[in-house]
Amino acid sequence: MSWVEVESEAELRELLGEVVPRAAAKDRPRLHARDREWLAASPFCLIATSGADGTCDVSPKGDPAGFTHVIDDTTIAIPDRPGNRRADGFHNVLANPHVGLIYLLPGRTDTLRINGRARLVREARFFDEMIVKGHRPKLALVVEVEQIFFHCAKALMRSALWKPETWNAGALPSHPALVKEMMKLEESLEELEDYYGPSYANRLY
Repeated sequence: MSWVEVESEAELRELLGEVVPRAAAKDRPRLHARDREWLAASPFCLIATSGADGTCDVSPKGDPAGFTHVIDDTTIAIPDRPGNRRADGFHNVLANPHVGLIYLLPGRTDTLRINGRARLVREARFFDEMIVKGHRPKLALVVEVEQIFFHCAKALMRSALWKPETWNAGALPSHPALVKEMMKLEESLEELEDYYGPSYANRLY
């Protein structure tokens, strides 16, 4: 395979051109009232972390809209919910606190981005405000905001993410089938289909 690699910031800038003033000036160090409104309306975010050795992870987090708790204008908290217990992102945070978040609002093509420093908290008064269906989180990711801005709509417009006519959920085998094929588990496909079937929704919390 042959390619031409970009090896310097000067070369990168030559290819992309200068940053337009509107983009250069859009980030801010604390939450605006509109940022709070976005967080209150968003049911989903992606959390990017990096370990001490530079290896990266992106973890999706989702809950009812407004699941992110705003502590103050520079601090937010994201509840942890039951998952597969790998906790890759949490391990990264323990070694390197820098995180990047992207908040989506279904139907909107712009996004909210937050960069900051995170810590893992196992108990706080605000946990009582994160209870969903009677379940109180055991952990929360507390993020000290360093940079926040709204990101332009082009990526989601190009992808047509929210247009149902472009969706193709059947492009790959079902999730149980993928698990059976890729992980070589002892469970039968029927057992996996039962595990990931309708009762799966009962184990969200």
